[in-house]
Amino acid sequence: MSGTPSIVLASASPRRRELLEQLGLEFVVAAPDIDETPLAGEQPVAYVRRLAIAKAVAVVAPVDALVIAADTTVDLGGDILGKPVDGADAAAMLRRLSARTHRVHTGVALRLGDRVVDDVITSLVTFTPLTESSIEWYVTTGEPLDKAGAYAVQGAGGVFVQRVRGSLSNVIGLPLHTVARLAAELGVALVG
Repeated sequence: MSGTPSIVLASASPRRRELLEQLGLEFVVAAPDIDETPLAGEQPVAYVRRLAIAKAVAVVAPVDALVIAADTTVDLGGDILGKPVDGADAAAMLRRLSARTHRVHTGVALRLGDRVVDDVITSLVTFTPLTESSIEWYVTTGEPLDKAGAYAVQGAGGVFVQRVRGSLSNVIGLPLHTVARLAAELGVALVG
């Protein structure tokens, strides 16, 4: 394929927008409205893969546009930690993550015409021990309220992260290396 097709980001996430902008890509945002409730017994990896594919397929885009969709979740011992419903829920999640290592999974799906390619990337994140006062401070910032697992590694929540093993952009919400690889599988060069 010659040239880069128009790009549609199937996500309202400001973090995903920022990551794509870092690559110098021009794109439009068209966030599909899909039910993100986990299915009964659904494992975290299957969950993010299903949602990423559903978002890629659901978004309305020109037939020749490259649609980029993703979904990220925090996995603590097989439990899906999504976005907290309120401050108390955020604090409870942070207590669970304190001094532990958890997995961050991002399902990525790209669509071009009727072709869809997907993958799931996993990173390991280790938290420092958290005190009640540090949890209370962080919750009052408001930052954890719209983040899977109730923290943002690229924001103030980064103070709790002792170590990341794997892709940092994955933990933020969009593993850029995977997006570029999947685009190449569809014949689209996003960089270089």
